[in-house]
Amino acid sequence: VLPIHPEWRTYTINVSIPQSYDAVEPLDLEEFLMSQLRSGDSALMQELGDFPDDDLEVELVEKECRTVRHSVPEEGVELDSHVRDCVQSYTQPWLMSLLLQVKSPSLAVLSDDSSRTLTSSDFDLRSGLTPDPRVEGLLHFSNHDDLDRFNQEARQGNRHPELFALYPPADEDDAVEIRPIPDCPKEHMGDRIIIRCQAIKFEIDIEPLFATLALYDLREKKKISENFYCDLNSDQFKGFLKPHTPQTDHSTLSRAAIFSITYPSPDIYLVIKIEKVLQQGEISDCAEPYMVMKETDSAKNKEKLEKLRNQSEMFCQRLGRYRMPFAWATVNIMNVISTATLDRDTTDSDSLNGRCGCVLEKRGQLPRRNSERFGTMEDQCNMSAFKPATITISTFCKQEGDRLSDEDLFKFLADIKKFSSLQRRIKTIPGTIRLDVTPVHDNPVACLSTELIPVKPLAEKNVRPVKEVLEFPSSEVYVPHSTYRNLLYVYPQRLNFVNRLTSGGRNITIKIQFMSGEDPSCVMPVIFGKSNGPEFVQEVYTPVTYHNKSPDFYEEVKMALPARLTERHHLLFTFYHISCQQKQNQTGASETLIGYSWLPILSTDRLQTGQYCLPIALDRLPVNYSLHSPEVTFLPSLSAEHSLSLCRTFPLSLQNIPSLSDNHLERFFTLCHALEGGVTFPLRVREEKIPENKLEHELKLSIISLSSSRLEPLVLYLHLVLDKLFTLIMQPMVIAGQTANLAQIAFESVVSIVNSLHNSQELARDQQGRNGLLATYLYWVFRLNHRTRCHGPGGVVPPTEGRYSTMGRASASTVGTMLLQSRLRSSSNPDIPAPHSAEDTEVKNILSAKVLLQIQGRGCSRMSTYVDVSSHPQSSTGGTRPSNRKQFHEELALQIVVSTGVCRENAYKYAWFFFELLVKSMAQHVSQLEKQDVPRRSRFSDRFKDDVTTIVSVVTAEIGTILVKQQKELEQAEKVNISLAFFLYDLLSLMDRGFVFILVKNYCNQMSTKTVSMPTLISMRLEFLRILCSHEHYLNLSLYFSSPASAPVSPCPSISSQSSSSCSFQEQRILGLFELSQEFKQQHYLAGLLLTELSAALDMESEGLVQKKAINATYSLLCAHDLDQRCTRPDVRAKVATLYLPLVGIIIDSINYLDFTGTARGGKSKTGGSDEDPDNIPPINQSIAMAIAGNPFNTLARNALQSAKAVATLSAETSRNLLLCFLWVMKNAERSLIQRWTVDMPSAQLNRLLELLTICVSCFEYRGKRSSDKVSTQALQKSQQAKMQLEDSLLRGIGARGEMMRRAGGSDRAGQRVNLRWRKDLTQWRQTNDKHDKTKAELDQEALISGNLATESNLIVLDLLETIVQAVPLADCKESVVGGVLRVLLHCLTCNQSTTFLSHCFSTLRALVVKFGDLLFEEEAEQCADLCQKVLQHCSSPVDGNRSQACATLYLIMRYSFSSNFSRVKMQVTMSLASLVGKSSDFHEEYLRRSLRTILAYAEEDTEMQNTPLPSQVDELLRNLNSILSDTVKMREFQEDPEMLMDLMYRIAKGYQTSPDLRLTWLQNMAEKHKNRKCFTESAMCLVHAAALVAEYLSMLEDHKYLPVGSVTFQNISSNVLEESAVSDDILSPDEDGVCSGQYFTTSGLVGLLKQAAELFSNGGLYETVNEVYKIIMPVLEAHRDFRELVSTHEKLQRAFDNIIQKGHKRMFGTYFRVGFYGAKFGDLDEQEFVYKEPGITHLPEISHRLENFYSQCFGDALEMIKDSKDIDRSKLDANKAYIQITYVEPFFDDYEMKDRLTNFEKNFNLRRFMYTTPFTKAGRPRGELNEQYKRKTILTTMHTFPYIKTRINVIQKEEFDLTPIEVAIEDMQKKTRELAVATHREQPDAKMLQMLLQGSVGATVNQGPLEVAQVFLNEIPADPKLFRHHNKLRLCFKEFIMRCGEAVEKNKHLITFDQKEYQQELKKNYNRLRENLRPMLERKIPELYKPIKPRLGNRDSVKRLSFRRALEENS
Repeated sequence: VLPIHPEWRTYTINVSIPQSYDAVEPLDLEEFLMSQLRSGDSALMQELGDFPDDDLEVELVEKECRTVRHSVPEEGVELDSHVRDCVQSYTQPWLMSLLLQVKSPSLAVLSDDSSRTLTSSDFDLRSGLTPDPRVEGLLHFSNHDDLDRFNQEARQGNRHPELFALYPPADEDDAVEIRPIPDCPKEHMGDRIIIRCQAIKFEIDIEPLFATLALYDLREKKKISENFYCDLNSDQFKGFLKPHTPQTDHSTLSRAAIFSITYPSPDIYLVIKIEKVLQQGEISDCAEPYMVMKETDSAKNKEKLEKLRNQSEMFCQRLGRYRMPFAWATVNIMNVISTATLDRDTTDSDSLNGRCGCVLEKRGQLPRRNSERFGTMEDQCNMSAFKPATITISTFCKQEGDRLSDEDLFKFLADIKKFSSLQRRIKTIPGTIRLDVTPVHDNPVACLSTELIPVKPLAEKNVRPVKEVLEFPSSEVYVPHSTYRNLLYVYPQRLNFVNRLTSGGRNITIKIQFMSGEDPSCVMPVIFGKSNGPEFVQEVYTPVTYHNKSPDFYEEVKMALPARLTERHHLLFTFYHISCQQKQNQTGASETLIGYSWLPILSTDRLQTGQYCLPIALDRLPVNYSLHSPEVTFLPSLSAEHSLSLCRTFPLSLQNIPSLSDNHLERFFTLCHALEGGVTFPLRVREEKIPENKLEHELKLSIISLSSSRLEPLVLYLHLVLDKLFTLIMQPMVIAGQTANLAQIAFESVVSIVNSLHNSQELARDQQGRNGLLATYLYWVFRLNHRTRCHGPGGVVPPTEGRYSTMGRASASTVGTMLLQSRLRSSSNPDIPAPHSAEDTEVKNILSAKVLLQIQGRGCSRMSTYVDVSSHPQSSTGGTRPSNRKQFHEELALQIVVSTGVCRENAYKYAWFFFELLVKSMAQHVSQLEKQDVPRRSRFSDRFKDDVTTIVSVVTAEIGTILVKQQKELEQAEKVNISLAFFLYDLLSLMDRGFVFILVKNYCNQMSTKTVSMPTLISMRLEFLRILCSHEHYLNLSLYFSSPASAPVSPCPSISSQSSSSCSFQEQRILGLFELSQEFKQQHYLAGLLLTELSAALDMESEGLVQKKAINATYSLLCAHDLDQRCTRPDVRAKVATLYLPLVGIIIDSINYLDFTGTARGGKSKTGGSDEDPDNIPPINQSIAMAIAGNPFNTLARNALQSAKAVATLSAETSRNLLLCFLWVMKNAERSLIQRWTVDMPSAQLNRLLELLTICVSCFEYRGKRSSDKVSTQALQKSQQAKMQLEDSLLRGIGARGEMMRRAGGSDRAGQRVNLRWRKDLTQWRQTNDKHDKTKAELDQEALISGNLATESNLIVLDLLETIVQAVPLADCKESVVGGVLRVLLHCLTCNQSTTFLSHCFSTLRALVVKFGDLLFEEEAEQCADLCQKVLQHCSSPVDGNRSQACATLYLIMRYSFSSNFSRVKMQVTMSLASLVGKSSDFHEEYLRRSLRTILAYAEEDTEMQNTPLPSQVDELLRNLNSILSDTVKMREFQEDPEMLMDLMYRIAKGYQTSPDLRLTWLQNMAEKHKNRKCFTESAMCLVHAAALVAEYLSMLEDHKYLPVGSVTFQNISSNVLEESAVSDDILSPDEDGVCSGQYFTTSGLVGLLKQAAELFSNGGLYETVNEVYKIIMPVLEAHRDFRELVSTHEKLQRAFDNIIQKGHKRMFGTYFRVGFYGAKFGDLDEQEFVYKEPGITHLPEISHRLENFYSQCFGDALEMIKDSKDIDRSKLDANKAYIQITYVEPFFDDYEMKDRLTNFEKNFNLRRFMYTTPFTKAGRPRGELNEQYKRKTILTTMHTFPYIKTRINVIQKEEFDLTPIEVAIEDMQKKTRELAVATHREQPDAKMLQMLLQGSVGATVNQGPLEVAQVFLNEIPADPKLFRHHNKLRLCFKEFIMRCGEAVEKNKHLITFDQKEYQQELKKNYNRLRENLRPMLERKIPELYKPIKPRLGNRDSVKRLSFRRALEENS
């Protein structure tokens, strides 16, 4: 198959992709470096020295061994080849090829920086007060340059070198460049618990007892651990057994065991079996004393117990080696653990309960057999996080002699689980077992492995050991073996001697032995002993069941198998009858032999495991019996059956080939070993024999069938299998004299294994989709097998230094040189061109160079890479290559290229594996040949390079294909893409880098030919580049040192003046540095590609994700540079920054996409660390601010850009990241370069730069402690777990990023900054509401860092502004530039700033005033007004430093404006102060006074100005300011009484009627105060008044139809506005200097005010008024053709009208109260009455309480609240008291007014008249009988209409009239009737409401109800004719009333539910009764009233509001 070369491809460029997007041709990097070096540039050498070339290290790492020594076979035995391979694999050191070895910074380097630790003084804005010192040298600088130099030096002092250290790390969701390091292979362990036996006690203590503990899984019906033996016998009882215990080894004294549980399930039981020494009698007889007697019982038992003890001593001495079953107990261990997670101590037999706690039920959903099972499931924590618990079991079950097997045990356990208690039929023995259960975190001291090898850490003294108990996992475990373990477990099951003729076989035991031959002396001590005895024994006896001819056994015999087994090895079973009672005449042994059986260990060379049924020989054993199985030997004489199970388990252990549980694997290994020689043919595999000529065929078959083997064994032997396959790929094998090439088949097999491991559901993968087992293999295990097989005596290649030592670094390189020598000497090597005679000198040269290198160490000769090619002896095509050996990387690459079909598909699908394999083998190749002195281009052959090119090309094509065809496979494409990137990343460290760049170019161009959507394409290329750019030597690869770090120096002045053309060329050159040019892309290849992607991504509209990805990639790269130790020198940083100058251009172009709304100044809370008050900031939103700032009809600061996109597409978070990159480049780039750039920049571009700086200031503003945790909102949804995983991978990841973080975290750099950098849980990981979880210290620390970030970023902006300003004299456009710079500076002052920054900011402002004073005061009037306000604001700062800086600045402003613009400055300062005083609630007037004194001192000390009027003018101004301050003192008094405060402000504003600027300021102050109190309507009214004032003045100046004609235009909004026209033009002319020059006295100012008013009206719910306001704005917008604004205006109107429709009657308007003040104590307020407007639903007690609270603070007990609404008689009041009377009033309208006021809104707007009623009787009581109840109505008229600019208005008129009792009755009846009518005729009637009204109307028991009213007034016709009309009117009212009641009753009938029928009937009955009672009264008419009417002269004045009574009087 021909390799496809990408050069041959023809590319078709996809139309949608911009041409510039294709990657350019890269430089030949190696050639470029060589030429640079030849030029001998010493500085360059130095810089390259700072960035050493790749330190390729291939190192051997000693395996960490848990135990004190590796578990290996016994010494001096020749091992089977498989065992040998395994042992070697398990003990050889790991081979790691570290492509990058980053030098970690030493602490010495870092400690220098400790001077700059962060202290809170940067933000301590609470220093004590001291008199203000003057700023030194304020007027000393005669020369501007000196001033600039002085300021710059001050700014540069004490700065933070690393900007990124202050910023919370970016969201690492797309940190693809982190390649997690796989876990080191370890022996598998489940969750581990220690169980310690504390006590085993019965009621009586008469004999030794022995306990056996093991775990059983009821669900799986399986024993899941081996046995643990312990006994707690006293020394006395141990003495009984002395004759049978030859010695007691330390390891057998253990009373604690570590159990491992891989698959926790609720059904795991710990079973404790108790045995005793064999004695005469059934188990029941032996147990009886335990059941009936107690030690505690009195003397009656004493003798019995003594007798029993003596008896047991006798049995122990005689039968001490035999045991009998006695009792057992069990506990559900998982129950205990789950309870202990919740609770501390578990006691009593409840723990027998088989049910499992709720905590564990979750386990049910655990994915079964989750291979790596380190799966982080939350319920895993139960096993490791439970508290230590004590289990007390208080009952034992007696063992039943006929129910001893495991099946019986599982039945018992199932019953216990089912019935949660023991069944009756089970006999119990009282007693207790106490066990402690604790989780294991680290290995305990004095622990022994299951092979009894001590585990680290060792115990110092003789501590009782803890034993590890081997687990038999209930399901497969997928972890490759990593320790040698060779154990055999034997389980005898049952025996049947029932049919046997001879007697005596009743108490039967089996003696079990492991024999190496047939002679009795061949017995081997390989059986593990039990408790308190020898460690290993030669024989074991099974327990005896008394008088049972067919006993069951439960014994487990554990043996350590020898490593080499022969056919002579066998198990020997001897059967005995034990006589328990000694016969009279018998003295001999108690055993009687009754038979034998045996089992050969090997059968056809395989270990025997499984179930066996063995016959028993009754006679003595025949000769050579062990060579045959017993069935074969004794077929005729089978007299009894004995069934044995031999079971063998290998959790995580080494297995000999015969014991492999998989035929495919076994076959493969056997055939592979045959290739190594030393075997005889025909070869035997199981039952099959293979001749030599069939070997190749069979081997191929076995290789192909490898992938069919079962998953578990394949995983267990994975490392060995892969090693063997790779050997086959690399080494051609000689079979039967023929060379067999198995490479292709072996490669295909590897691919299919990789495929099946990836496809297995059982196996875990990492986030890059890599199978964990394979990644681990590649990283730790894989090595090129370079040893030739010279078998030592044991078959293992003897390591050079001692048994377990590894090759050290030195020995490794010596071996390397030896290898090199041997290769060079290979005479058959055709690749060496030099003649052989010159060979030795050649070798010597290379070796001497090598030695030299070692002596000098790496540091001295960092240039070794760049040795000249010509001096090297090799041809350029490739390395040395022995003909008989292929290079593994070349063979592998070839196999990948030529693969076909499924194999090819899978090879590319899991390309990561083959890439990492190639890289590791290449690294070993480079290292083994010590080729580091070979030039990079010569390291690999051209053929190999072609193959790599092809592979990269095909993989790229694969990615494209997946993207085009299978959208759903996107994730797969991403993974392949990432693995390809890592491959090229690694190649950069190994191969010719120019070649790798060409591969990168091919990739980029090939990707862009695919018809993939642009976002996907960019996303792919971005991830790819992000990985490449994370390369440790990225800066070198990008040739950063070849970029100009500073501006090209201009030729000498004379030349520059002569030739303008050279200058323009230079300009182009400088501007070009900030653009992404072809030249740049070519020279700085990777940087160019990344910036191209960023630029393309930012142009993608609405692709926020891609943009975020691109920005984060750039961000993380700069972050790496910033925190890189090698970039600490400023000159290096400047060069690195120059590499990113095009980024600045890109960011300036993308300014439209930035979103800084997340950081806008809306609704901020008062921040802890700021010295300014956010309340001082005028209530102007962003767009209005822009409008006012001279950007009328704004497009939110975008209109200057004329961009098609006005929408921010980037999130606030991403914008911040991008801006931080910009700031970093600006901070580190060379200043002269930036200056030249700003000079040459077109003015539009400069304006965008200034706008960008403004955005930066907003984005990085300090937000105080409370909001610091909102800085990063994107990561809030992360769980704790994801965070930990991420942190883990970040800190363990390879590459520059990982190293950077390790450095960042590990060294104490700059005090506290460090640990805050990556500990995201201290910063932004938590969710916003986690604020409360943080400690105060954490919050302070966070605030400190965010404050330092704010200071540093603002200082960078300030540096840049200075750079721009200092370039101004050279530029032509200085006005706009200086204005623009001032605008940014003012924005800085608007934001919260630290004292540090403010001092520098004020210095810069002063320099501007000194240099460009006239220009500023003339051209930038609005900005100067703003400047005055900001500076004045800081003059009232409580921080001395800020105050003294502000004073100095304010004085300079006065001084430099004196000659031309002083009157304007005076006006602006006065207005600023007024604004400040009015708006700020915590304004420090005492500080401001001190500042005024300081300014006065400046004026007096300024010698130059003494002879001018300046000092006196300043004096006058300061006096004015002081008088304004005195208003504030009054305002301070009324801080708690808002109405009084507003009155005062109102009065101040009125006082400025003749000074429009100041009146406007105070109106705005009032608006702000109202807004803070949520009085939106009043706030809006203040702004409407302000707008009317502006309109008055605009109409004097400009005559435009579209402008309002003064305040008249505003009448529709409110009639009050007319008062703004009070100032006529003869008082003030608007063009007088300094008057009406403010920013509001413009068209845009007017529009701004009105828009804000509209917004406030909308907030206040007065939507109709919004319409009126916009009627005034619309003509202006139409005249300016501002259609964008018109669109938004109409949208707002639509919203307003929608609200009117939707909210309808639900809108709540104000509530009104009359408040009267009486008493001399009130001063001006005495006898004043006001109407107060309160919010919607305010009750009388609320306002009463509020006023009472406030005034009682003023007057104490002298205050009295008057509770009624009667007129006040002054004579009755106490002169020493203050009285307040509060009455609820309602708006009052005449009938004619009601015609126009139809809607709810109209009835609540423009209100001037209010009414309240007072009931009274002639007798003086308020209430009386119906016929004596009068009512007085009082009508109040106010001075202005509501709503107004205040919430209380004086009452100016009061009218009263009284109603007679009958008139009162008429009013009441009319009201009732009205209510009924409304309730009945509602569209959706409310049944409850209706029933309530009916109840009050027709209910029988209503007191003073309608019937009573009728009886009082209608029962008889009145005598007085004057009352005729009233009588008649009341009668008609009742008529209508009774009709309405009827309607209501009918209506109710339709509304009631079924159960209310009775109630309805009752209502109907009452209604009928009422109607009948009223009928006579209603039918009686007064005859006089029905006479014909005479015509009447004169017309009636309907306006007079007269009652009927008065009208009648007049008539009469």
